[in-house]
Amino acid sequence: MARTFFRVIVAKMGTVTDIEKALSDWATAHYGAGAAVAGLRRLSGGASQETWAFEVDAGEKSEALILRRAPGGLATPRASEAVTLATEAALLGATDKAGVRVPGVRYVSAPGSTLGEAFIMKRIEGETLGRKILRDAEYETARARLTKDCGEALAGIHSVPLKGLPDLPTSLGRNQIDKYEAVYREFDLPRPVFELAFAWLKENEPEPAEPVLVHGDFRLGNLIVDENGLGAVLDWELAHIGDPREDIAWLCVNSWRFGQTENRVGGFGQLDELLDAYAGAGGARYRPADIDWWEIMGSLKWGVMCMTMYGAFKTGADPSVERAAIGRRVSENEIDLINLFEGLGRHA
Repeated sequence: MARTFFRVIVAKMGTVTDIEKALSDWATAHYGAGAAVAGLRRLSGGASQETWAFEVDAGEKSEALILRRAPGGLATPRASEAVTLATEAALLGATDKAGVRVPGVRYVSAPGSTLGEAFIMKRIEGETLGRKILRDAEYETARARLTKDCGEALAGIHSVPLKGLPDLPTSLGRNQIDKYEAVYREFDLPRPVFELAFAWLKENEPEPAEPVLVHGDFRLGNLIVDENGLGAVLDWELAHIGDPREDIAWLCVNSWRFGQTENRVGGFGQLDELLDAYAGAGGARYRPADIDWWEIMGSLKWGVMCMTMYGAFKTGADPSVERAAIGRRVSENEIDLINLFEGLGRHA
């Protein structure tokens, strides 16, 4: 049955041969006659987009590359907060220009072309799995450098001039409270800790910071890490115009520490060091207490997202084990929120 299902999916999105032919035509045009595509393979992960790895053999211009492609190469309706692939590619170009470690974009393919809606970028070697990065001996040096690397990367992202960027949604603190409370209320399933969190966030909302380009999902899992530190920032689907503290705090949310809870920053570092690196690279000077509101917002937001994951499983909209497993993590977010409330006032 699994093989039959795979054949159906491949038929819908075009055969491997079709994709390889389109890539070969592009490689010839981009690298010159004689360029050959090799090693094309679909990578796991990427629930909303296809990700393919391949190599172009063109003598001195040979490169290892990644194809990021809409399912079947077809433009489809997207969640309101998700940007298009063309926008992702433009953001990679803008942040690359700002000195952020991102994969260089080699080509953008428009919907309706032979390859379909897609873009090709340089392949960066390294690891994305949080548990391996935080525990394996080969990343010991990387872990010591990663806090500083992330602070500098975030400062670079937030420094990108908004003028000239593609059209992006704006989402500030109040926008996110309203959005996620509306989703939560639809479940008609009161959870006392979430009720407390929504009330506290409304009562203690900070003054908005100057809006900047926000990555929107800056955390382990969306960062390539090699043995020397941060290799590249990936997955810009949730990029928007927002408060820079959102990105800083999202990296601190306990769910993204993968068990290393004593290290507030991603399971690998301390917030003072991150904020020093951020300010040293041109970002605003924040105190740890300035991040508290946004970390509580992040934990609540992820809790509501977990509720939606379980809702998708329960209704059959997405009956995968992954959705059910993530849905079970709602209670973890409740514990995280209680711990955060108990810790308020401890941060200078």
